[in-house]
Amino acid sequence: MAALVRVQDVDVLGGRVLRIVFSDGLVRELDFAGVLTGVLAALDDDEVFGAASVDEVAGTVCFPGGIDFDPDVLHGDAAAATSLQPSLVREYRLEHTT
Repeated sequence: MAALVRVQDVDVLGGRVLRIVFSDGLVRELDFAGVLTGVLAALDDDEVFGAASVDEVAGTVCFPGGIDFDPDVLHGDAAAATSLQPSLVREYRLEHTT
């Protein structure tokens, strides 16, 4: 069985853009502007969004208040539960050095 791909690092790049580094070396920069509605509306605040961190147990991005994102959706392997999707700003792979 293949290992699950999980979030290793997250950085807020400004506005509502996150740079997310995954365990398989994929890096995705996602813009959540206009997507943070409904139950995610609490994240549409500079202080709250800026507090994004990695949940080491779940392997995903989490925020204060117990809100977290599905790592499979962030990685691009699954569709979000709503029709609102973050915009892909940039995607690349980290080079492995030995």
